[in-house]
This record gives sequence, structure tokens and C-alpha cells, in this order.
Amino acid sequence: MVVAGSLLLFCGKMGAGKSTEAKKIALERNAVLISEDDWLATLYPDQIKSFEDYINYSGLLRSLLKIHVQNILQAGATVVMDFSANTKKQRAWLKILATEIQANIEFTYLKVSNESCLQQIARRCIEQPNRAAFDTEAVFNHVTQYFEEPSDSEFYNIKVIDKETL
Repeated sequence: MVVAGSLLLFCGKMGAGKSTEAKKIALERNAVLISEDDWLATLYPDQIKSFEDYINYSGLLRSLLKIHVQNILQAGATVVMDFSANTKKQRAWLKILATEIQANIEFTYLKVSNESCLQQIARRCIEQPNRAAFDTEAVFNHVTQYFEEPSDSEFYNIKVIDKETL
């Protein structure tokens, strides 16, 4: 009998470094990396122009992703989800991917100040000019109003990386 793999999830404000951390961990653990940004860009090119578009299109991915991720986990592989887990609702959905099949969950919270996130977003816009239209201070402020810090009641063991004290 194959033991289900582990699902790795990340939480942090826009610009906190979730994608960078997810890529790093996926390489270190030889895990399957699934990036929401990559899926959205491939399936819906040039269609996400606002936060509302993001909410709509990311919701369309859920049913397919649930089956896909659970199949990978049931094969015993580790899956790193580079998906926003920034609200209780988002975290609850991501958690179901593992709990329904008794897979392990590892949850990491990247705790970063607004100022540091905005600095990272500014650097990202220079390095990836195609993101400059969406990665703005206005979008950051809009998205951040919905951010909910994770609590111990949501996950058994939350790993917190406080980037301000590193």
C-alpha cells in the first residue's frame, strides 16, 4: 500500500516570497511544484487584468486541480502548491486536498512587513516587466485588505518564517 505524499502550502502577503520559497523547497525535496500563476497564464493568457478576474479564473481551476493534486499525493509524491493561502477560505480549500485522502500537510507562513513586500514587488516589476501592470502598490493594498494571518486552529503545526528578523 502506497502512503500518501505530503502537501506543502504557503501563506504570505503579495511580494512576501511565496513563489521563491515554493520553488526552493520543491527542488530540495524533489517534489512536484504546481504554480497557480503558471496555470492561469497558460490557460487564460492575457485575460487577468484585475483582482476580480484573478478570483474568477482561479476559481475555475479548483475542480481540475483537486483531482490532479490528490492523484499525485496518492501516488506517494510530495506536492508543493504555489497558490495563495492568504484567507481562511483559501486555506480551507487547500487543506481539503490533503485531508480527504489522509495526506500530510506542511504549512509555512512567510511573515513580511508591507514595506518589504512593496520593495520586493518593485524589484519583481523590473525583473519581470510582464507583471508590472498587475504588480502595483494599488493592487498590493487592495489584496492585503483581505489577508488573514493563519491561526494554530487551522493547521497542526505552522512554520513561521519571519523575514524581518532573519
